Amino acid sequence: MNRRILILLLPLALFLGGSVFLYKGLFSDPTRLESVLINQPIPEFELQDLHQLDKQHSREIFTGRPMLLNVWATWCPTCYAEHEYLNELKATEGLYIVGMNYKDERDKALNWLDNLGNPYAIDLYDPKGMLGLDLGVYGAPETFLIDSRGVIRYRHVGDVNATVWNNTLKPIFEQME
Repeated sequence: MNRRILILLLPLALFLGGSVFLYKGLFSDPTRLESVLINQPIPEFELQDLHQLDKQHSREIFTGRPMLLNVWATWCPTCYAEHEYLNELKATEGLYIVGMNYKDERDKALNWLDNLGNPYAIDLYDPKGMLGLDLGVYGAPETFLIDSRGVIRYRHVGDVNATVWNNTLKPIFEQME
């Protein structure tokens, strides 16, 4: 008799457990992906400059001042929407932004910047997504706030727009200065 009760209760227990798990997911913020790299230095890397094939960049470019690292690609429609605002941030706030072209074609990326403007002080080219992998990038766009010592202080998944900048990123960025 006990075995029959167990066989009947097992599906109910599995259903209730799954329901609780899914219910908790309803209240999570999909733009907030925790990163084990928060408060850690940018990983070691060596990437080509998007414009100059013979120029290599390493993690030393992330020291000396607080900055944004913006991961973008031409295949990303949200990146297109974000790009105009990044140009505006550079012009109005004087932000130092490093762009990382992610899993993209160099010619398309160069045309994009020529046509839409270039908000980036440095343009990294990560065609295979290796630095993106080290940073835990899921896709584009993603933006990292990096302090003057090259330490990642915050990760934002999704586009940077006026609301995100003013309510989330700017207060953190100002604390880093």
